[in-house]
Amino acid sequence: MNKTITNYLSEIEFGKIQQFKNMAIVPLFSKINKDYKYLTMKEALDKELLTVKEIDHDGSVPELKVKNKAPIPIFLLDGEELIGAKQNRVLNTSILLKAKSETIIPVSCTEQGRWSYTSDEFHDSGLVMSNKARKLKSRSVGKSLEESMEFLADQCEVWNGIEELSKDADIQSPTNSMKDVFESKKEDIDNYLKALPCLPSQKGIMVFVNGKVEGFDIVSLSSAYKNIHPKLLKSYAIDSILDKKGKNNNPSIDNANNFIKKAMKCRGNKYESKGIGLDYRFETNKIVGSSLVCSEK
Repeated sequence: MNKTITNYLSEIEFGKIQQFKNMAIVPLFSKINKDYKYLTMKEALDKELLTVKEIDHDGSVPELKVKNKAPIPIFLLDGEELIGAKQNRVLNTSILLKAKSETIIPVSCTEQGRWSYTSDEFHDSGLVMSNKARKLKSRSVGKSLEESMEFLADQCEVWNGIEELSKDADIQSPTNSMKDVFESKKEDIDNYLKALPCLPSQKGIMVFVNGKVEGFDIVSLSSAYKNIHPKLLKSYAIDSILDKKGKNNNPSIDNANNFIKKAMKCRGNKYESKGIGLDYRFETNKIVGSSLVCSEK
């Protein structure tokens, strides 16, 4: 594994475990503070410093055109959903957009039954795709990078994941929209948001469902994580809500620490990011992940 990533993971500090129903989270902290400022997608869209459109009038399912009008970079998180234009999409990988730049970004469709304009520009849906679906997408993107150096996901697999999510939620969406599934469970998801709030200086989250680690996400800025926290929590919560086992097993900090140690042993490949930095990909039989590493230049 890359030394920068290993060093960062080794310095992660664990907060007190928070439990709600069959899901538990460990807040993640880090004293490593690099003076590298950026905006999140939500912040940039709210401030009208980011525009996201189809690449042209006809559009292209696996691509969108983004324009960063800010004087600093903008961070787009893997799995974040954008809604509008000809159909809703999710990011295929995390990207740090250069300041004052225009970029074509790789995406996947999360609304199979629509291909017509509802708006000229995209908007933030407030969601990250379900964690299970995000893991499957990450594996297919990793395979695409190995084979063709492209950040492409298996679109049929993404759609199948959304169909499975819809089936588990017992909902029929007019356009097979991922967002409709989350909306159908809004009351339940809101209970998770209330029970598991973002803490001061928090930079990430490790999530257990039924006592098993389901994943972890961490970013370099606590200010950025504060904006991302609700989206990530929803991503994990929807899977927890729809889980049929519903066991309330109690994980420990030792479990969290052991998972980080296993992650640090993963070997990975590096690729040029669509924005600033390098995109690292890691995969074993039990772990799949990625990391965006950026210099301060």
